[in-house]
Amino acid sequence: MPMEGGKTDMERIGLFSEMEYITVGDKYVSQFNRPFNEAASKNKQILPGGSKEMSNLQAGYFDPHFVRIFEGEGYVNPNQVRRRHMIEEAKKNLSKAFLPSSGEKKPCGLGSYYGTIGGPVPFFSAQSKPKEKYEPPGKNLYTNPGKKGTGYGYANITIGKQFSHSSDLYDAAKLINKKENEEHHRLLKGTAFKLNLYPREYFDANPYMSEEPLPPIKKVEKKEIVGNPFKPSSPGKKAGGMKAGTFDPYPSHSVDPYMVKLKGPSGKSAKVFHPPGGPKSRPVESIMALNIKRALNMKNYKTASVQSY
Repeated sequence: MPMEGGKTDMERIGLFSEMEYITVGDKYVSQFNRPFNEAASKNKQILPGGSKEMSNLQAGYFDPHFVRIFEGEGYVNPNQVRRRHMIEEAKKNLSKAFLPSSGEKKPCGLGSYYGTIGGPVPFFSAQSKPKEKYEPPGKNLYTNPGKKGTGYGYANITIGKQFSHSSDLYDAAKLINKKENEEHHRLLKGTAFKLNLYPREYFDANPYMSEEPLPPIKKVEKKEIVGNPFKPSSPGKKAGGMKAGTFDPYPSHSVDPYMVKLKGPSGKSAKVFHPPGGPKSRPVESIMALNIKRALNMKNYKTASVQSY
């Protein structure tokens, strides 16, 4: 709208033109309800012609016709190339092929050189080679043979000399101890050292010794230790048909009956009333079972038919 001064609102703001209102009148579509790909639901889609299997026909390939790997190369026949090579090799022969004058020779046994090209080999000859004269080495060391005997009760069978026998006194240890004791007493210069402080046990007075009576022993008061509060090892059990909520697995048995017996009247009127014996019922067979037994018995069960009874 033109304002005072002759300028419009757009000129006053500084824009070249007013923005277009493209979405005026369009329906609001939520972002969650919009299709992921709108183009996939419009126009024709990809319609493949089905899967194809590999075969010798062109229908099993993508290309409409067979394509060569190299375009414009010459055709080469491998058989023709092989023949040309054989002809060129045959031209190099100066004469005909070599043919032996006779057939091959077969060996006549092991160690025979008949039939070989080179003949016998001197290295494998069985003839002995010249050798130097054998000089035996010197003789071994000769020693006297071992002396026989086990060592117990046999004399002169050891390497060294035999031990000489020396007699021992029967009380040699006792005599030696006696001589040592006499020598010990000879070296003593006085009697044994003794203290004159008996019955005291120490050289000096015992500083910890006291002749005063000891005071009575004080009894130590023991404080009662309060233990931790009792906590059950497991939560309480709920009552059920298996007696899981009780302390005992089953209630203890009592000889007394569950109901208290009522005391009846004493005397002649205390007798129990017995009703008089009435007619007793007897087993009665049904009419249907009776007719079946009469119509079907052990004599006619083979010849009787279903319609007869």
